[in-house]
Amino acid sequence: MAEAGTGFLEQLKSCIVWSWTYLCTLWFFIMLFLVYILRVPLKINDNLTTVSMFLNTLTPKFYVALTGTSSLISGLILIFEWWYFRKYGTSFIEQVSVSHLRPLLGGVDNSAPSAASAAAGDADSNRQSVSECKVWRNPLNLFRGAEYNRYTWVTGREPLTYYDMNLSAQDHQTFFTCDTDHLRPADAIMQKAWRERNPQARISAAHEALELNECATAYILLAEEEATTIVEAEKLFKQALKAGEGCYRRSQQLQHHGAQYEAQHRRDTNVLVYIKRRLAMCARKLGRTREAVKMMRDLMKEFPLLSMFNIHENLLEALLELQAYADVQAVLAKYDDISLPKSATICYTAALLKARAVSDKFSPEAASRRGLSTAEMNAVEAIHRAVEFNPHVPKYLLEMKSLILPPEHILKRGDSEAIAYAFFHLQHWKRVEGALNLLHCTWEGTFRMIPYPLEKGHLFYPYPICTETADRELLPSFHEVSVYPKKELPFFILFTAGLCSFTAMLALLTHQFPELMGVFAKAFLSTLFAPLNFVMEKVESILPSSLWHQLTRI
Repeated sequence: MAEAGTGFLEQLKSCIVWSWTYLCTLWFFIMLFLVYILRVPLKINDNLTTVSMFLNTLTPKFYVALTGTSSLISGLILIFEWWYFRKYGTSFIEQVSVSHLRPLLGGVDNSAPSAASAAAGDADSNRQSVSECKVWRNPLNLFRGAEYNRYTWVTGREPLTYYDMNLSAQDHQTFFTCDTDHLRPADAIMQKAWRERNPQARISAAHEALELNECATAYILLAEEEATTIVEAEKLFKQALKAGEGCYRRSQQLQHHGAQYEAQHRRDTNVLVYIKRRLAMCARKLGRTREAVKMMRDLMKEFPLLSMFNIHENLLEALLELQAYADVQAVLAKYDDISLPKSATICYTAALLKARAVSDKFSPEAASRRGLSTAEMNAVEAIHRAVEFNPHVPKYLLEMKSLILPPEHILKRGDSEAIAYAFFHLQHWKRVEGALNLLHCTWEGTFRMIPYPLEKGHLFYPYPICTETADRELLPSFHEVSVYPKKELPFFILFTAGLCSFTAMLALLTHQFPELMGVFAKAFLSTLFAPLNFVMEKVESILPSSLWHQLTRI
């Protein structure tokens, strides 16, 4: 009964809104008719004549000033609109009209869902937005001292942003500290060191901690930030491994004695996994790729539940370097699952393997004549899937945009993830003959399948709208952030640009040719009002001129 009453009220409300639209239109025409009927007592014709006489007495200087002022005002509006659009990605006038004026004018979305479903939809969209816009640790992040700092020494540019380094500091405090650190002097010093903003202060604190004890986290900090080469970093990580294994064995025996011991064991586990992973990355960078693969496999077997480090992405890159494509396929079969989070590495590696089967013989001309084979269709679909997940990657793989050093954190489906993937995997795509040619011929077809990516996806969720803002904080200022989808210029920017140009041209022409522009203006106005004058003459011929007097007599 309550649902029936609610439905009746909704129908009644929609009928009132529908009828109100037509009532407003009818009211408008009635007002026009009354103005026409009352034109004699209101002396409308006399007033129009007076206005026309006044306009005729104005000099051309007035019109020059009028058009010049209009051009100046519209130019200022254009500059403000352009600045607002570049900073916030939307038109200020459009935003104000939609958020403030539309409710006042009674703008109602007839297709709006019920309150309960709308609330549920908002909650789902908020959850999706939070998950999609989460910033992740880059599993292939470089070494600060041996790589990022060397780039700064050579170019004078900072490759890392403050926001990115601040996130790394938070990660270090989460992984490498625990509540019982104050009981051990060396760990207490390192707990403060991870919070230091000054790199030299952090390095000095690490040396101070090593003077007290063999501290694994102190060696980690020195390997990451003080070592100027990968060889030096590897030596320090080996010392950290020796200290970290001892702490791990001791805490493993005591982990069930209380919550504090369990937290300490969790911290020691994170430290040990981090050290072994970075040692594997050092081996990979120094050319010992098979050794790196073995270390990564052993680490994944020993700690299968620690997926936060995404070690499988390091393993995929190393296996591609060895051209062990069967092993790469085996890793993908385990991690390219619908229940697991995706990444550009997963999607584009899967596309690379399928493209490898057909790319050496692929020809666009031959494919257009005979059509795509089953294997070619599978490869194209895999490329479309990868491009839908992260549309920024192809421009870096095809070298249409210049690469920079990847940040320490990435945003999935964003430009930062595309840079991190292409920086390490571009060489693997080049090694497969014809893979980049196949990508070049097919990747843009993805956008025809998803004409409105922010509203609806094909194989994944709609593309998140927060990637541009997050990427601008993660990537250095000298890099031009890739934006998807491309934002079209709002109507009001185009309108104000046209208005500014038109009024400026009128001001210039009126100043240079005042008499000619006066003749042109009179001809234009007479032509503009000709249909109105024609209609008024027809109405006067139908209606008696003394209708107002007859109405007063009644």
